[in-house]
Amino acid sequence: MWKTQWKWLAGLVGGFLLCYCLPVGTERFDHAVIESLALVKWYAREHVLLCLVPAFFIAGAIGVFVSRGAVMRYLGPKAKKWIAYLVASVSGTILAVCSCTILPLFAGIYKMGAGLGPASAFLYSGPAINIMAIVLTARVLGVELGIARAVGAIGLSIVIGVCMHLIFRREEQEKARMAADPVDVESGRPLRQNVLYIGSMIAILVFANLGKSDDSGALWLAIWSVKWYLTSLAALVLGFMLVRYYGMKWWKLACVAVPVVVLAVVFPDLPLLAFTAGFLGIGALTSTAGENELRSWFETSWDFAKKIMPLLLFGVLIAGLLLGRVGQEGLIPSGYVEKLVGGNSLPANFFAAFAGAFMYFATLTEVPILEGLIGAGMGKGPALALLLAGPALSLPNMLVINSVMGPRKTVAFVSLVILFSTLLGFFYGNW
Repeated sequence: MWKTQWKWLAGLVGGFLLCYCLPVGTERFDHAVIESLALVKWYAREHVLLCLVPAFFIAGAIGVFVSRGAVMRYLGPKAKKWIAYLVASVSGTILAVCSCTILPLFAGIYKMGAGLGPASAFLYSGPAINIMAIVLTARVLGVELGIARAVGAIGLSIVIGVCMHLIFRREEQEKARMAADPVDVESGRPLRQNVLYIGSMIAILVFANLGKSDDSGALWLAIWSVKWYLTSLAALVLGFMLVRYYGMKWWKLACVAVPVVVLAVVFPDLPLLAFTAGFLGIGALTSTAGENELRSWFETSWDFAKKIMPLLLFGVLIAGLLLGRVGQEGLIPSGYVEKLVGGNSLPANFFAAFAGAFMYFATLTEVPILEGLIGAGMGKGPALALLLAGPALSLPNMLVINSVMGPRKTVAFVSLVILFSTLLGFFYGNW
């Protein structure tokens, strides 16, 4: 019997020993638990509504409104390699998102048939190549490090994509052999309309998440000051597209728009209320639509949310338990990290890349964290290694990637990011 049940037995014994030996009552463990819950609370308040909800709707729109032929033409196994990798590698200049927000978008294009190489390049570039993050890096940490981050991230996205393709080339060859010719079959409307439709949601995602810092330039601050007006403009374009091209009744959309406008006027200092009401309204309208593409849009978006959200929240909880928050420690003392990333040795670069890969960085937070680490003695090589690996990966991110690509491809992707981040950091630190 035990030949078939040993895995269950090992799991039960391991779970029992873990619970039996929990260091409850010790100061560090109790503090780490509090910090893990605090990180989940912050994540739910600051990230889920503004980042993930729009990302789920975008991913659903890609799955429903963008034909498989269009994805295959530009990112599929038979697509021209230079076009596929170019499109994938520069996507981060458009999407100012973190390692978690990129996941629904990645899952959408990958499940539609995008080649493993371009999909991996897109997965890395989305959070790693962020215009504002690169500009902020240059202003706060120095122009040299800012340029190194920009060049390294773009180059690394292509290298990682190519390596993933080569490692799994047999699977990719079979995928290309089985793939149909990329004939673009549109649903009664030109491709440009779908692009504008999805682009309006991307604009909502980007503008709603614009952040500022004390080191932001005058132009960026000017854009930031009107970001909610720009978000509203993008929402108007989305509403027009829904009525004009996607069959939504104008009076139904008005029933959503009126409370959103009222909330925006009555609570101008709480724009998240109007933002949330808008997406709740769109969700209600599309979920109750007839058997049409709008209903399919909601169902596809909801499917992504069901699969990804639990893994993300669990990953954030574990990351908070182990690493804590900015300025607060988890089970792993921050002093250990600071000691291990001093200088520009190969082990220091590897540890910086490895630690960065498992930490969670919200968009732009990696810069002030690194500023503190550099002040504590971190070398410039490990700093670059963390900048290349940290924003692109996180423990929650890995859990979701595993559910999409499987363990073999996930291990390969994570290993490549850590390896090349280490090498680039080492060469940069000793250049």
